[in-house]
Amino acid sequence: MLEPIVKKILSTRVYDVAIESPLDEAPNLSARLGNRVLLKREDLQPVFSYKLRGSYNKIVQLPEAQRARGVVAASAGNHAQGVALAARRLGIRAHIVMGRNTPDIKIRAVRQLGARVVLHGDAYDEASAHARELADREGYEFVHPFDDIDVIAGQGTVGMEIINQHGGQLHAVVVPVGGGGLIAGIGAYVKYLKPDIRVIGVEAEGSACLAAAMAAGRRVRLPAKTLDLFADGASVAQVGKEPFRIARRCVDEVITVSTDELCGAIKDIFDDTRSIAEPAGALGVAGAKKYVDASGISGQELVAVVSGANVNFDRLRHISERAELGEKREAIMAVTIPERPGSFRKFCRVIGKRSITEFNYRYSDPRRANVYVGVQIGAGDSRQQLAAALETAGYDFTDMTDNEVAKLHVRHMVGGRTADAGPELLYRFEFPERPGALLKFLLGLGSRWNITLFHYRNHGAAWGRVLAGFHAGPGDRQDLNRFLDKIGYRYVEETDNPAYEMFLR
Repeated sequence: MLEPIVKKILSTRVYDVAIESPLDEAPNLSARLGNRVLLKREDLQPVFSYKLRGSYNKIVQLPEAQRARGVVAASAGNHAQGVALAARRLGIRAHIVMGRNTPDIKIRAVRQLGARVVLHGDAYDEASAHARELADREGYEFVHPFDDIDVIAGQGTVGMEIINQHGGQLHAVVVPVGGGGLIAGIGAYVKYLKPDIRVIGVEAEGSACLAAAMAAGRRVRLPAKTLDLFADGASVAQVGKEPFRIARRCVDEVITVSTDELCGAIKDIFDDTRSIAEPAGALGVAGAKKYVDASGISGQELVAVVSGANVNFDRLRHISERAELGEKREAIMAVTIPERPGSFRKFCRVIGKRSITEFNYRYSDPRRANVYVGVQIGAGDSRQQLAAALETAGYDFTDMTDNEVAKLHVRHMVGGRTADAGPELLYRFEFPERPGALLKFLLGLGSRWNITLFHYRNHGAAWGRVLAGFHAGPGDRQDLNRFLDKIGYRYVEETDNPAYEMFLR
């Protein structure tokens, strides 16, 4: 069954447009996992994704009469750019149907490659249906992103390159899965030549259509309204018919990963390559990490396919914020401490040498204070050890690390107005950002002045920034300023700031 597909892979002409992407070792990731991890760098393709391989192999085989009529595809991402580039290289008219809500950057990218963009509908299914209508009405060839044997063969050249480039004893190839075209092509080639190599698929938890199909023994359609769109390049409701036919014979297992695990994998790729993968492009690395953790293997060699780097810039803030959680290097705790001078300092002593990544507090009760705190977990440390330290110190606390509401919303909303804090002066501080800097700052404040508001978040900048309120009135200002001068950090009084007046006072 696999031989015909392998023959198609061997006869492709993808290198008219694609490069043989490098197989690069990830030294930092390898050291952490205790296994040699190699990255198949499809993010380095001319359109920053493997998709042009399948698109070109499909289009280059079209007869002249069909080439004259043109091609059409439905995509808002990597497939669109692959089709557009292939068509331009072959001198064929290309029409790309995208949803009306597609970001301008993607529309511009496709137009720059010479394709005509047609905006239709609000979702992929609507765009795909319209593309098929255009194919039927105008005679265009519909280029499917994954459910086509020629597309699968083109994408299968990734597997051919892995085998040729590695040449040694390989334990597993870990492959991102959306519609299944890539893993079908890679799996067919790898299993035909070296059946002992494990082929592992990786899907986002909210769009695991191949995992569902493998469990059911048939293709399953996931509800479109529940699909997780974070890994949008692999967010597919149903695995393709042809990919599933092949995959069920050559895929050993399918792993699912969370958004936080994807963000952690993006950071891992960046740390080793200085390149930023898109969420779908990082599926392979996230899956490799999870596989090593679950299987307990060591001293083995694994290839993780980095399938693309077409990430939206506005996602980077979310990715960086969630990466530490995905790596289990940050814990989020809600802690109740006594409402009295010196409580912050005592609490920070319990935290010890762990770096505080976030600290949010607003006075609300004369007896108790609820603090939202992020703590960096280093090597040899854990959330459990942090929890034990808090428990030993007698604090009431709740672990919020896995609480989506806390991570997505509450961390940005802690605060509000208070009528009970009494007279209050507000200051903004800056201090050099380094491990232990926040603790040093709090120790410098001492216990003379009761803190009524506190906000800090480590943004990775050179300077740490704190907003703090003190129980003090206008008559205390001179005395408080002298005290702050002695601490030695830059500060600006913000008591008259309109944002403070409107939302916090």
